[in-house]
Amino acid sequence: MTDSVSQPSEDELCWARLTDKQRACLDLVLEHQTSKQIARRLDISKQAVDLRLTTARDILGADSRAEAAVRYARLKRTYDRIPWDPIILPAPARLMPSDFPDGEPTALALNDHASLAKHPNAVDPPFKGLWRRDHARSSKVWIMAAMFAGLILLTLAGVTIGETLTRLISG
Repeated sequence: MTDSVSQPSEDELCWARLTDKQRACLDLVLEHQTSKQIARRLDISKQAVDLRLTTARDILGADSRAEAAVRYARLKRTYDRIPWDPIILPAPARLMPSDFPDGEPTALALNDHASLAKHPNAVDPPFKGLWRRDHARSSKVWIMAAMFAGLILLTLAGVTIGETLTRLISG
């Protein structure tokens, strides 16, 4: 009394005997690659490719490289399936009440200052619009001059503080 379920089939045994390296070579044979091309892709010698393919051909009981590839493709469809988990979908989206005018939060998400100004509780951002790129040339000059003046004042303050500290320590 033999149980066919407990005994692996001949095809299953062949599949189990094939190594990952032999399978990699057979996959490339299925892409119509030559041994030399396979060797380049796998970064091994041509002789190693031929040896792997010959061993795989013997395992599969094939007479030629092409026949081995066909048998391998048939076994691959059967035994090389990716196990899967059932797909768990999230709950469908629900509409939520909105405190935004017209129900549109896009002005906040896009940082659109013109749309924010319409909001009753809107607060102007600091240095409103200073870093925009579409300033007129004269505005850019004034902004740069103000930055330069601020840098000079900061440098003078630092030098003055340093000189005062030096006098206190030495004196």
